[in-house]
Order: sequence, then structure tokens, then C-alpha cells
Amino acid sequence: MSREILMLVDALAREKNVTREVIFSALEGALAFAMKKKFKEDVDIRVSIDRDTGKYEGFRRWLIVPDENGLQDPDKQEMLLDAKDIDPNIDVGDYLEEPLDQSEFGRISAQAAKQAILQRVRDAEKEQILNDFLSRGENVISGIIKRIDKGDAIVDIGRIEARLPRSEMIPKENLRMGDRVRALVLRIDRNIRGQRVILSRTAPEFIKYLFENEVPEIEQGLLEIKAAARDPGIRAKIAVVANDKRIDPIGTCVGMRGLRVTAVRNELGGEQVDIVLWSDDPAQFVIGALSPANVESIVVDENNHSMDVVVDDDNLPKAIGIKGQNVRLASDLTGWKINIMTSDESLKRQETEKMRLISYFVDKLNISNSEADILIENGFSGIEEIAYVPLQELLDIKSFSEDFVNNLRLSARNALLTEAIVKEEHLGLKSDLLDIKGINSNILDSLRVNNILSKKDLAELDAGELSEISGLNFNEASELIMLAREDWFK
Repeated sequence: MSREILMLVDALAREKNVTREVIFSALEGALAFAMKKKFKEDVDIRVSIDRDTGKYEGFRRWLIVPDENGLQDPDKQEMLLDAKDIDPNIDVGDYLEEPLDQSEFGRISAQAAKQAILQRVRDAEKEQILNDFLSRGENVISGIIKRIDKGDAIVDIGRIEARLPRSEMIPKENLRMGDRVRALVLRIDRNIRGQRVILSRTAPEFIKYLFENEVPEIEQGLLEIKAAARDPGIRAKIAVVANDKRIDPIGTCVGMRGLRVTAVRNELGGEQVDIVLWSDDPAQFVIGALSPANVESIVVDENNHSMDVVVDDDNLPKAIGIKGQNVRLASDLTGWKINIMTSDESLKRQETEKMRLISYFVDKLNISNSEADILIENGFSGIEEIAYVPLQELLDIKSFSEDFVNNLRLSARNALLTEAIVKEEHLGLKSDLLDIKGINSNILDSLRVNNILSKKDLAELDAGELSEISGLNFNEASELIMLAREDWFK
């Protein structure tokens, strides 16, 4: 029997093109699975096969658990105190094993073992093929459509099949059986059986890889695509930068007589591609991204991560684009919220904002309209700046005396303190929650709405609950909860 096992392992390894260790593991798992069938209860079985001789042995085993926890699964667990009567050196987390009679293996259903072995070998073979595919590091693949399954295309990409979902096809794209198609490897889905390689032809990364294939300078490191945004099948924007000053990045991507960009467009069903210069200056980057519109002026709001972009009446349709397409793609490309407006709209907004700010300064600082107007003209837009900017910046304002400046700073600091106290009372929050690093006003509002009013309340949440309440991602929520639980560990 031992010799037969070794022969079986060698034969399956050659036939399925997988390692001997994979076959041994599959055999051990299959024999253990089949052995369990002789027991009425749900037991834990381990089978070990000697890799050199082919001899095997089986064990029933029990996981050792702390005495205070009790037995949650008596068929698979043993308490530490009882286990030490058998093996004094055993500890929690170890296994207590009882050898099974070798004759028991003969009573196992041969058919059941065979089916289990074949299934595990098939799974191992698929996993091996998938790992071979992943090891090639291919981001864009080409394959033949074998069939259409519920609107999705099943693509033959060699020894495995991939799935191109309908949602990842370019709109109005009519793919049929036998068509050759190129697509981006979007993800590997190990939670499904069958086609675990998921493809996409709509992802922004796809157009980046297509340009890398057409433009050798990108592979050589002379040129880089920094960002891409797409309205699949209609229009796309890519941002490029040259790492070699002798290269024209836009002209290089376009190619002689437009051959390079045309090749990409043809692959994407005629999708229009705008190539813009990337800039580390966000305002300049946004101006380029809004091409072909010409920008008159731009105002950057760092706090809200947005920009007010002013264009003339003739450029307004170009800046916005059909159904807002141009400004939407520019926003996706740059990562900034872009507000398009005409000169008249900009003036009205500035005037409205100025009047609001004058009223705010007058109310909070107890100064006149003209004094508030002077502050605004000198670039002050909030009482935080007035309270904490270097004193000389306020003294440099010719209309202000030293006494006035000192009183102004004192009023600003008192106003900030008053606002903080009022806000704390309004939110109904205890001071210990306000002390946690990383909690801002938006999170505080979310906590108040859900009646989480103290550090203790926050500490009792789990990360999933806090993530749902606050909109934070799981890791950020976990960090806040651990800060709230600091007192637990002291």
C-alpha cells in the first residue's frame, strides 16, 4: 500500500503539473475526510504520510483549552487539567492525539476517498495554474471569448478562464464568441469558484497600461502617466509628466501623425482622449485638466479641497462640457472639487462672502464695519488668524494702533474660547471625549447624534460600528477606539 501511494503521488504530480507536496497534502486531507465518516460525532482527524516511504498513520485529536473557558466543543476539545494527566508537558493551544487503528483505514469507503482526493487535486491544480498566472505579473491580458454567461464574457487566457463582467465592458460594446479582447486584470476573487480572474475594460488604469504599451518612453522611465480619468467609451483624460526635459510629454503620447493615441482610441471603441500636463501645483494642474477651456482666474480653498474657477461666457460651455463631462473628468483627474463660474458670478460670490465676513468680524470682535473691511483687505478671513498670527503682521496695518491690535487679539481669543464652550455645551459632550487626538467636529456631530457622549461610550464600540456612524475607514475607527480604551490598560 505504501508503494502504491508513492506511485500515485508521482503519477498525479506529473499529470496535473503540480508539486508532490501538493498531492501529499491532498491525500492526507482526503484520507482524514473519509476517516471522519466512521464516527457519528464531528471529530478532528489528522493523517500523516511519510514523504519517503509512503507509510501513513491517523490520529484523532483534541485541542487543549483553558480550564476556566470550559469545553465549547467536547468532541474536539480537552481541558488543560485533564490533558496534563496524560501528558504533563502539554499546554493550551497544543493537541492531544490518539492513534487510530491502522485496520480502520481498510474500512474507509474507497470510492469516498477517491472522490475526495480527486476533488482536492483538481482544486490544487487550479490554484497552481492561478499562481503561475499571477507570477507572470501581467496587468493587461489578451484572450478569446469562449462564451457569454448572463451578459458576462468568459475569456480564455491560456490555461485558465477569466470573467469580463457586463459592468466592466465599454458601453455599447458588442462582444461575441470568438472575438479577441484585451482587458485589465482588475482583481483575483478567491471567494468564487470557476472564473476567479476578474477583468475590466472601463477602469482608468486600463488606459494607462494601453499607453505604456504604445509609448516606449514610459517603459524607459523618460515619461510617466500620473493620473487618468474616464467616461468609458466617450471621453478620457490622462495627466503626463516628462522625467527628461528634452521630451515633449504630450507630443510623445500623441505620436507621429497621431498614431499612438489613435491606437489607444481604437482599442477603446473611439473614446476621445485628452492628454494634459501634470503639475505639482494643484491650481496649475486644474487649469490644464479643464482644457480645452481657457481659465481667467482660480481661487483655491485648501480646507474644503475645492477650487472656484472663473471663465468667460465663451469658455463656460467648454469648461463644463456636455452634461458636465469635462469638469467631472477634470475633478476625477486632479482629485479636487471644481466649481465653474463666470466673472459676474464670481464677483457676486466674493461680495456675498465679504459681507458675511464683515458681519462675522463685527459681531465676534466688537469692531466697526470699516475696521472689519480693513482686516479683509489685508487678507484675514477668520478670527483664528487674528488671534494667533505674529503680532507684527497686525501692527504693519497702518490704520491700526498698538493698543487696538492688542485688544483685537484679545477679543479674537475670547471669541474662540466662547465658541468652543458653546459648541461643547451644544453637543452635550464631556471634555474627555474632546481630548482624544483625531476627533474633529464632523466626528463629534456624528457621535452626538448616536448618543455617544463620553470616552467610555466610545470605548465600548467596535470598529465596525464606529466606521458606520462616522464614515471613517476601519483602520481609522480602530485607532480612535484604542485611544478611547487607553484607561482600560493602565
